[in-house]
Amino acid sequence: MEWTCRLIDLGDFAVETVEVQALAFGLNDDEIAVRQRIVHRHAGFPGIRALGAFDPDGKLIGFGYGYPNLKDQWWSLVIEPYLARTGNADWLDDAFVVGELHVLPRWQGLGVGRTLLSLLCQGQERTRILLSAVDDDTPARRLYYGVGFRDLAVPVLFPGNARPYTVMGAELPLLIE
Repeated sequence: MEWTCRLIDLGDFAVETVEVQALAFGLNDDEIAVRQRIVHRHAGFPGIRALGAFDPDGKLIGFGYGYPNLKDQWWSLVIEPYLARTGNADWLDDAFVVGELHVLPRWQGLGVGRTLLSLLCQGQERTRILLSAVDDDTPARRLYYGVGFRDLAVPVLFPGNARPYTVMGAELPLLIE
């Protein structure tokens, strides 16, 4: 199947990105509403970089975005104690954070996620990349391990979410051919 990637304005694509995330991640209506607010807030972060993957008809089939880590933002404040307990708190310094990376289920396994991740990291001035992933054996986790990520803190519990996560990190450049 053919697809293309390009930079997008995250604010302009907020509805479409959350639709992809809802299908890829199995979100309910309440979670979708929360994610819409989060995406709009992230769209205004300094240094935001967002990419979309599109099918030949121009439909969004995947997306990823990230930004330079800010130690005073919610995500960093939540994960810092977990990283500190494992001796990895310094990973919050000089890091680029992948806020979200999702691909529609029927497009998974075709290199879309790997390409989005690679392009997000391309040309980064930061030395490290961070993300959080569901603490389970998923295709996403296998992708992250395959390009050089390692577990930095597990399990990580985010407020309002009972599902455990893992904070993962990799040195840049990633191990992507």
